[in-house]
Amino acid sequence: MSRVHHQQGAEPSQRMLRVAELIRHAMSELLVRSAVADPLLEGQAVTIQEVRMSPDLKLATIYVMPLGGKNTADVLAALDRHKKFLRGEIARRVNLRFAPDIRFKSDQRFDYSTRIDALLDSPEVKRDLAQKGS
Repeated sequence: MSRVHHQQGAEPSQRMLRVAELIRHAMSELLVRSAVADPLLEGQAVTIQEVRMSPDLKLATIYVMPLGGKNTADVLAALDRHKKFLRGEIARRVNLRFAPDIRFKSDQRFDYSTRIDALLDSPEVKRDLAQKGS
């Protein structure tokens, strides 16, 4: 499964994929190196799961997940507080002519996969699967 996508329904262009991946790496590096002076972020491991670019490359949506899925709202608020700094650092590291606006969202894939696992583990689904196998 690709970690980098775009905003709209059509397939992403190679350029969108490349820029999104570069932004994901830059953002990850900024967090690992504790480049953001925020006590909440310094003490929190945050994973950049995915970046989606708009077709015009003017907006990057960065999907984040704190380790263990805890304090998600606090982490998103801290990232939003430092959005201007992060945007400038990303633009410098990725060497783009125009820095895209960035927004942060919680990555819901872990919650989604947990719900799917619970559904597949339910007695009703197990019963139905057993009946199909017979």
